[in-house]
Amino acid sequence: MRYYRVATDRSVHLVAEDDAGAFDLTAANERIDSFTTLARCADVAGTSIDDLARRHREDAPDVDLTEADVRAPAKPPEVWAAGVTYEISEEAREEESDSPDLYMEVYRSERPELFLKSTPSRTVGPGEAVGVRGDSEWDVPEPELGVVVYDGDIVGYTIGNDVSSREIEGDNPLYLPQAKIYDRSCSIGPCVASTEEIDDPHELTMTMTIERDGEVLYEESADTGDMVHSCEELVSYLERHNELPELTVLLTGTALVPDDYTMQPGDDVAIEIEDVGTLTNGVVDV
Repeated sequence: MRYYRVATDRSVHLVAEDDAGAFDLTAANERIDSFTTLARCADVAGTSIDDLARRHREDAPDVDLTEADVRAPAKPPEVWAAGVTYEISEEAREEESDSPDLYMEVYRSERPELFLKSTPSRTVGPGEAVGVRGDSEWDVPEPELGVVVYDGDIVGYTIGNDVSSREIEGDNPLYLPQAKIYDRSCSIGPCVASTEEIDDPHELTMTMTIERDGEVLYEESADTGDMVHSCEELVSYLERHNELPELTVLLTGTALVPDDYTMQPGDDVAIEIEDVGTLTNGVVDV
């Protein structure tokens, strides 16, 4: 199943979608008011999130997602990210940084690069705008598969936009936190697709399309199977000597880096991942 957070007149409900359509889990059981709560209840009951959702299918009213106000599917206290998990050409690394060998060493290393990417106040959802730093002249969206982790276990997948200042990171790799963490620097959504929905997270096509004034500036695709680390490996390193919140999202890196492009206010970025959905965001200055 896929799980969405949908705003209603008075609150935000958790909506599940299966082959028969979408249904309002919160309306069926007011205690199931978020994806975190669903995962917690499933854990206590010793069942899967999808099995628990199916128990409420008959009592849940249908929802038309095409008319719904869809928000970020969850509010994880922490969003983490992995870097250099796909092979990028040496020429691209040289253009970005004076230290391209450093990135190639990380790519070839057994230990992945992991860093804190975002907090709830810096994370936006579908239809909201991501941000461009005012002190950077080269800023790009980075489409990534997001792994949703509950209490140490992978329970689903989402889409992430790891917005980055390549100028700041390129000046010095130690500036990575400033290049990665700022207002509206991360977007996740539009849903969480359960592990039952995604047979193999390493066999998905990921596509990013960027438009400006109705014109397509960039459209390319990549395969998650090209990741040098598996999702399980990345999560295992994230959990080492590191107590995670109850719910965490880990973005798994990107293979799509637009050439000769920098984000501008008014741009529209759409990231589609097979069997998950499409995450669309505008762009504003921050």
